[in-house]
Amino acid sequence: MRTDPEGHGPVRYGPPLPDDGLPVLPDLTAVLAAAAGRPRAEPVGGGAPLLEAACDYAARRGLPAEPDHVAAAPGAPSLLLALTAALGGDVLVPRPCAAWWAPYARLLGRPVFHVATPAECGGVPDPYALLETVRRVRAEGGDPRLLVPPVADDPTATVAPPEVLHETVEAAAAEGLHLVSDETWRDTVHAPHETVWLSPAEMLPDRVTVVTDLAGSLLPTGWPAAFARFPANGDGEGLHARVLDVLTALGARVAAPVAAAAAHALTEPEPVTAHRAAVGQLHARVAAAAHATVIGAGALSRPPRAGRHLYVDLGSLRPALTAHGVGDAQDLEDFLTARLGMPAPGGHRFGDDLGALRVRLSTGPLLGGSDEERAECLTSPTPLELPHVQRALITLESVFDDLRDDAQRWEPPR
Repeated sequence: MRTDPEGHGPVRYGPPLPDDGLPVLPDLTAVLAAAAGRPRAEPVGGGAPLLEAACDYAARRGLPAEPDHVAAAPGAPSLLLALTAALGGDVLVPRPCAAWWAPYARLLGRPVFHVATPAECGGVPDPYALLETVRRVRAEGGDPRLLVPPVADDPTATVAPPEVLHETVEAAAAEGLHLVSDETWRDTVHAPHETVWLSPAEMLPDRVTVVTDLAGSLLPTGWPAAFARFPANGDGEGLHARVLDVLTALGARVAAPVAAAAAHALTEPEPVTAHRAAVGQLHARVAAAAHATVIGAGALSRPPRAGRHLYVDLGSLRPALTAHGVGDAQDLEDFLTARLGMPAPGGHRFGDDLGALRVRLSTGPLLGGSDEERAECLTSPTPLELPHVQRALITLESVFDDLRDDAQRWEPPR
């Protein structure tokens, strides 16, 4: 929402993680319901079953961990808040970045510095821009300590190539930064057999904390649960202890029924993995169709490689948008939200320039308006041919094609 409807004042809070829009897996509902009668609260940082499941989950991804180097919390935002408080100093994030990062640093009174990303991807800062930013901040009396790079990115839906990530991690290590690798979208990669995934924790194990929000691929967004894996050294132990102190002060405990469902999901039984794969493929298909539509209309967008969204630059359509009274990202958000009938948060909510005409479009709203329609998408062999999905994609195409046609009319004669 706007903080100043007239002047487009500072955006303090952004949109939540893109929801998958689908009914909850019955196996998870059964586990949560069975645990709903437990009277005891989950310990701060998570109970033994949840922590052990998180360790096994991380180990299967090449990141071995012990329970005393893992902490759970009700969502990644509370973990990032605790990590920011525990590490101190200034925070560095890519431009654009997830909408929820910067507000937590501001809540603690910490400066946030956005760093440009390379042409290949979002999420990971350009290494040269990172070095320049760190040195400039220090020259001005700042104290940069924390970098948050998501290899699979919200909002751009890209996955950083290993060579780009390696250069950025080397630059961060040279400047003594601690990295918090947000790996929420790791298991939502659209083509897992064609995409090379590398975690910063594999490259710089002593200075990387990995944060995974289970809303990315395992739990509904309404069941908040996340875990952090700390470095297996003395610094990691100290950071783990300080984070637990902050979580205790906040009363940030995972709800006991949610903890039971999270522990079950993290063990990755076959129904959970099959559901995750089906959801991932569904959103990959819809994202590809939406991407083809916006590119066909003359907008720019990197091909979506993970998650349930895509990031679109409509700068080439500015003449048409100007004719509709759209002058910045907030105007564009209002315009597209009304025209599409679905949220279209502007790039300014992700730390992008207000003047740039960029938006994040989510694929969940394209799956239908009822639980029955969305469930049908998950079971259909041809979800893009379902009437309700076709209607949503036709609306998207109509809005963008109209802007393309208007922009062509406004082009000056050659």
